[in-house]
Amino acid sequence: MSLDWYAIQTYSGSEQAVERAIRNLMDSAKIDCRIVVPTEDVFEYKNGKKIMKQRSIYPGYVFIQVELDTSIWHMIQKLPKVSKFIGEDKKPTPLSQEDVNSILEKIEKRAEPKPKIFFGKGEVVRIINGPFVNFTAVVEEYDVEHEKLKLNVSIFGRNTPIEILYSQVEKIV
Repeated sequence: MSLDWYAIQTYSGSEQAVERAIRNLMDSAKIDCRIVVPTEDVFEYKNGKKIMKQRSIYPGYVFIQVELDTSIWHMIQKLPKVSKFIGEDKKPTPLSQEDVNSILEKIEKRAEPKPKIFFGKGEVVRIINGPFVNFTAVVEEYDVEHEKLKLNVSIFGRNTPIEILYSQVEKIV
């Protein structure tokens, strides 16, 4: 057998916990493997402070490179928060080299941090800070690099363009 890559489906939000559980299992059984959970850096503003977090690029998936046999498959499958191995005919199917390269490239070439909440053109937002507090506005442009939005605010019935920071608006749900 060879070391192939497999995708393991987990409960969404449990990727890190499953990674640790698999790592502990493999370490105790002295099984050689590589486990990855590709993440990206995101930021959000809370109480006026910029908070950096990590978010899974593939929510609900953990990737493992291992010489997989039936006993290892069943040991991993029995772990809490593990749904199943991805595969055909209810058997784990190795990932293609193209898929593996894509996943590993995302790990090695981490992108710049992105806002946790993305504002799309034409979206209506509420201004929560600054001279236009409690006004609603429509997003015209967004500048991820400078963390700014260009908005149209209706003041006395006239649309007025303003530029504002991401931290000064919230999505209207």
